[in-house]
Amino acid sequence: MTSGRRDFESLQHAAERIDCSVFTLREKISAGELPAYRFSNKPGAAIRVKVADVNALMRPVIPAEIYADRLGSAK
Repeated sequence: MTSGRRDFESLQHAAERIDCSVFTLREKISAGELPAYRFSNKPGAAIRVKVADVNALMRPVIPAEIYADRLGSAK
């Protein structure tokens, strides 16, 4: 029995889920910012990423006014 939770996902699924391109995810992998896995050593084997690793790429957005205030108060 499975709970329906997925630990790994395809690049296509991850890209669709966070609304970015597969190319962007491949760039993150090449830059070492996103760990990736293959379940086979065969050439062309599908690449998978951990759902948690993709989620960790997401950063909160701070409104510009608040960001400027924070920079000003740090001086």
